[in-house]
Amino acid sequence: MDDAPQNSPHHTTPSGEQDRLTRSRVAAMIDHTLLSPDASREDVQACIDEAHELGVKAVCVSPAMLPVRGGELVVATVAGFPSGKHHSLVKAMEGRLAVDQGAREVDMVIDVGAAIAGLVDEVMADVLTMRDAVPPPVVIKVILETAAIHKALGEEAGDERIVELCNAVAKAGADFVKTSTGFHPAGGASVRAVQAMHRAVGGTLGIKASGGIRDADTARAMIAAGATRLGLSGSRAVLKGFPE
Repeated sequence: MDDAPQNSPHHTTPSGEQDRLTRSRVAAMIDHTLLSPDASREDVQACIDEAHELGVKAVCVSPAMLPVRGGELVVATVAGFPSGKHHSLVKAMEGRLAVDQGAREVDMVIDVGAAIAGLVDEVMADVLTMRDAVPPPVVIKVILETAAIHKALGEEAGDERIVELCNAVAKAGADFVKTSTGFHPAGGASVRAVQAMHRAVGGTLGIKASGGIRDADTARAMIAAGATRLGLSGSRAVLKGFPE
């Protein structure tokens, strides 16, 4: 697709290009996602079929659903999901097993409580353990659960903590920072969180906005704030809002 974004996870869309966001351009930024705990293998196959139809970049499914036949799609999965309250070695083993079963991207959840408490070094060590288990070219996306951080610390202090965390996980060798699991009661992605991430690591790491993005206007806002990837379960509805 000639109008797809650059392949680099660090590519950003300048504000002047917002009006040129076409359906295929946005589709190439989407991780089409099914992480429902009651999803069946038939549901996963339907998700993969829809991902092919929509022309998205990747499909993201639970690790227990692997292996899957993704074809040209990137296969992504999760580790330590959704709470992050797993021993680092358990997350790393989950990631390693997923890669052995065909995953090429792993979205890991940090210990959000440690992040809120300011134990940034512990978060960094968590990511380092995963990086050791799944070396490049496997892509690691680190889920910060930014809504929970903002709720606990407030907007200004939350922004500062998000920046700290982004810098730490970058040093640990992550490829992306990601807003949310989509399962935390505090909420999902916000423009403010994506902007904080972009200030910290924009142009260096990819930025994935995920959780609560259900329409084209919200997707546009996340991309304008600096998101380079979108985690969506309702990809079809979002893409309908972009021109061919």
